[in-house]
Parts: sequence; C-alpha cells; structure tokens
Amino acid sequence: MAEDTGYESVICVKPEVHVYRIPPRATNRGYRAADWKLDEPAWSGRLRITSKGKMAFIKLEDKISGELFAQAPVEQYPGSVVEAVTDSSRYFVVRIEDGNGRHAFIGLGFADRGDSFDFNVALQDHFKWVRQESELAKQEANPSAAPKLDLGFKEGQTIKINIGNIKKKDAPGAAKSRPMGSGLLPPPPGAKAGGLLPPPGAQQPAAPAQPNTATLLDFGSPAPASAPPPPRPRPRPRPALPRFVGRLHHGFLQL
Repeated sequence: MAEDTGYESVICVKPEVHVYRIPPRATNRGYRAADWKLDEPAWSGRLRITSKGKMAFIKLEDKISGELFAQAPVEQYPGSVVEAVTDSSRYFVVRIEDGNGRHAFIGLGFADRGDSFDFNVALQDHFKWVRQESELAKQEANPSAAPKLDLGFKEGQTIKINIGNIKKKDAPGAAKSRPMGSGLLPPPPGAKAGGLLPPPGAQQPAAPAQPNTATLLDFGSPAPASAPPPPRPRPRPRPALPRFVGRLHHGFLQL
C-alpha cells in the first residue's frame, strides 16, 4: 500500500538542469520564462526525483560531488509545489524548502525538451500510483461499498450467437428441389458409382464365381454318392428307300 515504507527509490535522473532567480509574480496569469535572465542561470547541476511512500522529492545536486543544493518535497501533482510556465514547456517554477520551515520559489529549466517531458511524466506516474493504492485500500476496508458487476440481461435485451457449419432444417411440407437432369442414364446394376459405361461391343468383365456354400457347409461330412450319368440318346432310324428305282431315259422317268 501507499505507506511510508522506510526506503527511498529513484524514479528519474537528469544530468543537466539550470536554476534561475525569478521576479515576484505581479498578476494571477502565471509565470513567464521570458521574464527571467535565461542566459545567466544562478546554478547548474543534476536533478533527481525520488519517492518515499506517498511523497516525492525533487533534489538538485552537484554533478561531481553529489552535494545537495536544494530540495522540494511534493505531496501532490499538479499542485502548488511544481508549476509550469505559460510560454514554454522546458521551464517550471519549483517551491523549495530548507527543512526549517523556510521556502522559496525558483525557476527550473531543462536544456532539452525531452528531459522536461520525462520530468513531468515521472511525477504524474508516481501520483497516479498513489491514487490507485488509496482506492484499493478503501475497497479492502469496506468491500460492500465496491460497485457490483451486474451481468444480467436488461428487460428486452437479446443476444445473437452465430454458429457456423450447421445446416438449416427444411420446413415441414416443403418439397425438396430436384436437381436438373443431365441426360445421363443411371449405371447398370453392379457398376461402380461414378464410373463410365463401357462402349458398345466391349467385352464385359466376367462375374466373379460364387462360392459353393453347400460344399463349405458340408466340410467334414461324408461325400454324397455321385449321380449316374444321364442316358445317351438313341439314334433316329433313317427312312427306307423306295423299292423301285427309276431310270432317266430320254428325259422321262421309266420305272
């Protein structure tokens, strides 16, 4: 949770920043960096942002020795401790404290625009985490106050589910449409489905011999007596010739 854990973590480091003396704000329109002497910074060094529990600290340190020059404790961002100027995204007004109750406002500037962006995002992310931790702590302390998720259907609400690869059933009594005839005759009995008819005059394949089921069933039983051969047909007698023999003589038949 967002409690004082006793240790300090570093969330942002920038190697070069500049500090400026700023004039008192005359109006409520905000600070303008153009009113500062930007070519004459009062101090230059390193910036570190650290976090300890819910608090964030902006620390200005010497580049080489790391000696602390000034520090600004931040309890809320955006807030009164860090304020952006109205005419640039690279400059801010920071409220520093000495630990004895005294404070002052200084101008803080970055040489690179990307560094000022990282400075801003680091503070935003830290206090976003603080808000989330606070909300979780409240929900754990009072679970009944958490909004309940209602997954029920509202009155009149429907849903539609699409399920593929399911054929629609024909309506009762509806006649099924017949495919258009292609003019081909059905295959003869015994022909394979999808095969072509043989041309006229082609030799038909012989039908496979049917096994003698009687012989198979009578395996191991005594063989039946062989039937006698059928009687041979008797030859038919030739008709008898007439007893008279004719003789052809001069074109007449003489007996």
